[in-house]
Amino acid sequence: MDILLTIAIATVVLGFLVFIHEGGHFLAARAFGVRVTEFMIGLPGPSIGFTWRGTRFGVTAIPLGGYAAVCGMGTGEPSPYLKRVLGFMYERGTADMEDVAEALGITDDEAYQALEELCEWGSLKRPRRRDKLNTYRTPAIKHRIEAGQTFKDRAEGQPDPIQDLDSFFAAEQRQQYRSLPFWKRITILLAGPFMNLLFAMIVFVIIYSCIGVDLQMQSGEIVHYVLSPLDAIVAGFKYIGMVAIAILGLFNPATAAETVSNSTSIVGIAVLSKTAFEAGFLSLLSFSAVISVSLGLANLLPIPPLDGGRFVIEVYQKIRRRNISIRALNYLSVAGMCLFFAFFIFMVNQDVQRFIIGG
Repeated sequence: MDILLTIAIATVVLGFLVFIHEGGHFLAARAFGVRVTEFMIGLPGPSIGFTWRGTRFGVTAIPLGGYAAVCGMGTGEPSPYLKRVLGFMYERGTADMEDVAEALGITDDEAYQALEELCEWGSLKRPRRRDKLNTYRTPAIKHRIEAGQTFKDRAEGQPDPIQDLDSFFAAEQRQQYRSLPFWKRITILLAGPFMNLLFAMIVFVIIYSCIGVDLQMQSGEIVHYVLSPLDAIVAGFKYIGMVAIAILGLFNPATAAETVSNSTSIVGIAVLSKTAFEAGFLSLLSFSAVISVSLGLANLLPIPPLDGGRFVIEVYQKIRRRNISIRALNYLSVAGMCLFFAFFIFMVNQDVQRFIIGG
């Protein structure tokens, strides 16, 4: 039961912080008119939830991490057949990849690339597991037809021929991340870490300015301190700066080992979450703010697929005035994942020694 309680508390704490982080991406994307097809807490997989205004909200079977599926974040050059494939699919409602290729006179690979890109746009639905063939479908939507008074429902896979394909395609294109100007794209990328840091600052102000803290002096006397809101904000920024310097120590060979040894994995976070929970609500709230700072700043590391890695790619593409190739991005992502996996294994082993074997 003690282990289950530890896992439950850590899941709630991390789930809440991930919700804040992904909520930043979601709100920024929707503010700029970008479509977001999913907002999930957990790793990609089977999920439960509901759909509201074109976005499916829910929890997956493994509630660790989370994601907001912002449409149009793919790299590389777009398929030249997107408009034709989109028009054909809305005329048919459902179609196999091979049917699309044959009808439009393109290769299977070209049809597959265009269909997958339109799925990533949220303009089409990918094949289901039970489909025997690669069957793609139009999404179920509800759209306005008369001055905002009535709506027309369209079931998934139902034909809905488009009268003005150019206008419809342009409207779909405007709802994609890659159609935005540079400053809006990086705003979406940085909105997640920003929300983590904002949450931490709010907690710091509440605890140190509104509630106050008890400090034990050298004489043994307990003194209750209440800081002004400005002092609490300054203290919060100082803490964020301290964590940022510690994370930057990863890139210094002289301090990298010490930085890693002073870090903790999901195992350590789970144990410390339970300890904070047992100490009371304020302790758990303060601990959540500390982890939120680490989560926000760690996501700014210039390593794909983290937000910082995507930010570096956006800056590189802006300077070079061309998109990075999908192959290069895949190589960078694999290298980044391998690095994180190595850190993960090392820190889990470190935490097992520290918290479990070492008591």
